[in-house]
Amino acid sequence: MTGIYLIFLLLSLVCALAGGNTHGLTAALLEGARQGVNLCISLAGPVSLWCGLSSLLRETGGMKGLSRLVGPLLSKLFPQAWQSMEIREALSGNFSANLLGLGSAATPLGIRAAVAMAGGQDTASVELCRLVVLNTASVQLLPATVAALRASLGSTAPLDILPAVWVTSLCSVAAGLLAAWGFSKWLR
Repeated sequence: MTGIYLIFLLLSLVCALAGGNTHGLTAALLEGARQGVNLCISLAGPVSLWCGLSSLLRETGGMKGLSRLVGPLLSKLFPQAWQSMEIREALSGNFSANLLGLGSAATPLGIRAAVAMAGGQDTASVELCRLVVLNTASVQLLPATVAALRASLGSTAPLDILPAVWVTSLCSVAAGLLAAWGFSKWLR
């Protein structure tokens, strides 16, 4: 990624020098940096809130209740991993955070589940691959991070995208799970 960024930066510099518009390049770079900082600051609140809620749920035992709620589905998707309480709690939290569109809160839980599922092995199991697919595609009922981003950019109806989010996330999860199932059968 660094190489791509460097190529675009050098290409922009060459074009600006050739066109005699280095002032415009400098202004655009500074404006882009300012917008990036503003975006990070506007998302810091919602991300902190949901990460804190995730920690609170874990410390108060709420993750156990959450795992009972999503357990019937996750126990079918991850039958071997579901036997471990540590993995069960991490999977439940990860799945729930993804349902709420909280990728930043879901990531640490997904990593915790993946590391525990890998168990120090060099080869990923079918269930670990399935976790990666579900984490990447993730069904979202309430895209909280996207709504916060849209609201910070001035949207008067940040959740009007819900039907599109529901359809696309269900389709991506279905396609991902189908592909994971197909590859698991093909590679055996």
